[in-house]
Amino acid sequence: MELTTQLALFLDNTPGSLARVCDALAEARINIFAISTSDTVDHVVVRMVVSDPRKALQLFEERRALVVESEVIMVHGDNKPGSLARIARVLGEARINIEYAYCATSPHARNGLLILRPSNPRKALKVLNEDAQVLPDGATRKG
Repeated sequence: MELTTQLALFLDNTPGSLARVCDALAEARINIFAISTSDTVDHVVVRMVVSDPRKALQLFEERRALVVESEVIMVHGDNKPGSLARIARVLGEARINIEYAYCATSPHARNGLLILRPSNPRKALKVLNEDAQVLPDGATRKG
């Protein structure tokens, strides 16, 4: 579980827009760890966590794309029922709102990757790290 940088890229909602972004990242040897898109009539917001956010930000800015950085939590966790429920409960009890989240995993994978945008990322990370039940692989950090 760690704080990381997410880039939100605002693109025209037209065929090929996402392909151009992915091609540019691939050419720069930047890996996409997580990606989410949401659309409106005329634009799409592409949220992504990448292997080199500084380099990706520079790449997008050079192409005059509108991009916004934000701090998110990247959770490497168990792929089993109740994992997200525990995280959401712990954050809710700490009065931390989850503004949005996205994840994906293969149904057969033991672990998955969850991206969370809480209202207070640093406090959320602290609260989650203090709660032994939310840590992946049964690790504990109480004390």
